[in-house]
Amino acid sequence: MPPELSVVGSVNLDFVVRCDRLPKPGESLTGATFERHPGGKGANQAVAAARLGADVMFAGNVGEDDLAEEALAGLTSVNGHFDVGGKTGVAFILVDREGETEIVVAPGANANPVMTRFPGNVLCQLEIPVDSVVEAAELADRFFLNAAPAKPIPVELVRTAEIVIVNRYELEALPETPRLTALTLGAEGAVLLKHGEEIARARPPRVNVVDGTAAGDAFSACLVVTRLEGYRWEEALQRACVAGALAASRAGAQPSLPTAAEVDAMLSS
Repeated sequence: MPPELSVVGSVNLDFVVRCDRLPKPGESLTGATFERHPGGKGANQAVAAARLGADVMFAGNVGEDDLAEEALAGLTSVNGHFDVGGKTGVAFILVDREGETEIVVAPGANANPVMTRFPGNVLCQLEIPVDSVVEAAELADRFFLNAAPAKPIPVELVRTAEIVIVNRYELEALPETPRLTALTLGAEGAVLLKHGEEIARARPPRVNVVDGTAAGDAFSACLVVTRLEGYRWEEALQRACVAGALAASRAGAQPSLPTAAEVDAMLSS
């Protein structure tokens, strides 16, 4: 049986501009290209978990506007509950030739409370109100937190999480050291920390980085799904690094997310 996972989080429509390099403050650049993709950290992680073989339920908010359908287009493989109202969240993303990004998000409907009545295994991020994340954590049997983007959260949320997934900046923003942390290090891979002390490390395969937008979402989803499948955390960390690398090697957020078969193939190559 596939693992069951509920994801509570954000839904965005991504407006992606690809340019040779990122502009300096006050500078205008031309010669770029433009694309639109469904995104949002919550929706990305829900889609990623489904592609990795989980049975996924997703809860989030979208606007009552002409962007909503496009923002939800990637969630066809996910069972969803969506509250509608206001404006759909959007993300404006600049991507340079090295795959580095600059991202600004206008949350829109994602700033509204999210329906969180899901027991069982629950994964959340921080692109929705913290109160909704706290409610989701209280109802979950097993709670997993990707504490991104960095923002103030209550210490109880960190203590409830089975694992907290963060980058360096997000780790510094936490109110206390988690009991178990997956610290992502970009091209260097990831480290597993128990009460702040390293217990495992994994490195990603070498790939041609195209767009790092959803690499962290692929990592988070793969880490959680792999753990729910019964793997040890150290094994889950390695698979998650592979998933993140595969996502970074492709354009777009949800279009870049790998399947379980692709992760397996990369690990065996």
